[in-house]
Amino acid sequence: MNFELEKKWRSLVAEVSENFEETLDLQSIIFIIGLQELNLGYQKLKKDQKIEVMHIAICTLLEPYGYYEFVGKDDDGWPHFEKINDIPALNENEQEELIKEAIIDYFQRSQHPV
Repeated sequence: MNFELEKKWRSLVAEVSENFEETLDLQSIIFIIGLQELNLGYQKLKKDQKIEVMHIAICTLLEPYGYYEFVGKDDDGWPHFEKINDIPALNENEQEELIKEAIIDYFQRSQHPV
């Protein structure tokens, strides 16, 4: 376990969760990043749209790591990405660490309000 990463992660979760008045989990934070990237206000989303929102977040998070490249937005304003490199075979813990690191980097890099 990467203790420094976990320390940063817990701090970020606490900060983000404060704005929502409940403790958020990894999936919730990924979803919030997707919504933020889409600049969507409140609206009802279908299940498949929620999955797409999370996909946009994952692509956005992994783009700086060289796995995806932003190619543009469609007529509805939804961003599209192209996979440019395969993500290495990682076990579940390694995947989670990669995503946590990418989320921490996302908030630091873009200075998005949490």
